[in-house]
Amino acid sequence: MNELWPWVLLAGLGAFHGLNPAMGWLFAVALGVHRQSSAAVVKAVPAIALGHVASIALVAGAVVAVGLFVDQGVVRLVTGVGLVAWAFWHHFFGHRHRVRIGMRTGLAGLVLWSFLMATAHGAGLMLLPALMPLCLTGSPLHGIGGDASATITITIAAVGVHTFAMLAVTSLVALAVYRWVGLEILRSAWINVDLVWTLVLLGTGTVLLIV
Repeated sequence: MNELWPWVLLAGLGAFHGLNPAMGWLFAVALGVHRQSSAAVVKAVPAIALGHVASIALVAGAVVAVGLFVDQGVVRLVTGVGLVAWAFWHHFFGHRHRVRIGMRTGLAGLVLWSFLMATAHGAGLMLLPALMPLCLTGSPLHGIGGDASATITITIAAVGVHTFAMLAVTSLVALAVYRWVGLEILRSAWINVDLVWTLVLLGTGTVLLIV
């Protein structure tokens, strides 16, 4: 069970990222409405997922690489402080720096937009509590692999699990909203996902600092 929870958390965070309209499904639906085509929605989702995975892989890879040589306690402290700081920045200043990509953009534009949005939201940082026990030297579950090559493999697998969950949920939500629900639901059933996102960042950073 101890070996399973990081993978469950990675998949759960992927689903959470997929549910967040700022991570892409709202853009995919809007693109489909603009082009009057469900195919545009379907084509948009993999491009959005590619930008997302590039962002989280960059952050996760950097932290895991540092964790191979630096004590885990230091990595946890720095990551925890970074997450808390990012939560405050996102809450107070994040809305001032929205990335704008027009409805005429191609797939390359969608990849870039998704990459910048995921990076600005700290999506990669949010995965670190799940990656640490799997990949960092000295972590309880790191003995599953042991060497650097195994760590790289586990990191790639972790990013893959997260991205697959995000891709699946984004696809389902985007197609459901486009074909059946409609964008009108945003007026009556809107949830402040930005606030939830900020609380998750803050909570994750706090857990890393005190546990």
